[in-house]
Amino acid sequence: MSPPSDRDVLTIKRIVRVNHAGEFGAIRIYSAQILVARWLCPDTVPKLSEMLGHEREHCKLFFAAMPARGSRPCHVMQFWSWGGWLLGFLTALMGRQGVWACTAAVEQTVHHHLDDQMFFLNVRDPDLHSLIESIRAEELAHLQHAEQHLAKGSRVHGFLRAMIGVATGVLIWLSTWGDSSRMARALRQARLSA
Repeated sequence: MSPPSDRDVLTIKRIVRVNHAGEFGAIRIYSAQILVARWLCPDTVPKLSEMLGHEREHCKLFFAAMPARGSRPCHVMQFWSWGGWLLGFLTALMGRQGVWACTAAVEQTVHHHLDDQMFFLNVRDPDLHSLIESIRAEELAHLQHAEQHLAKGSRVHGFLRAMIGVATGVLIWLSTWGDSSRMARALRQARLSA
């Protein structure tokens, strides 16, 4: 295996950075949702607490992966922090359906980006590829749980989910300086060629 190009090294740094930021944002979302859910929908708190535990562990893993790749926390961490908390708070005020619409939107967007990253990293950074693969199952389980608990056909929640997905994608794009778009294109091209 040849060493990665300078461009690929930079992209790898950005992948670790955005994944760490995203996990931190998820911690803030779930923390705010739990705060509100204790009052409005306490039956969701155990599952939200479980998901929060997963996100805390994922955040630690990505933070630990930073030094070996010359990466550091994202410059826009405050957006991830305050945006995540506000998103979690507001969606929890909408009750169970708001909570699960938010979770589904964020996790679906993250799931697509993880697929793109794994394709990119497969031959460029096998260790980081394995790390992402190890957390992917938990992230997918979060998405599946949320989708199972969403009411079908709700236009409001469909709109909310779409808007949250777009906002999450924009934050990912900003945090990777557009490398997320380049990885998605490469994966699409590879799938078309197969």
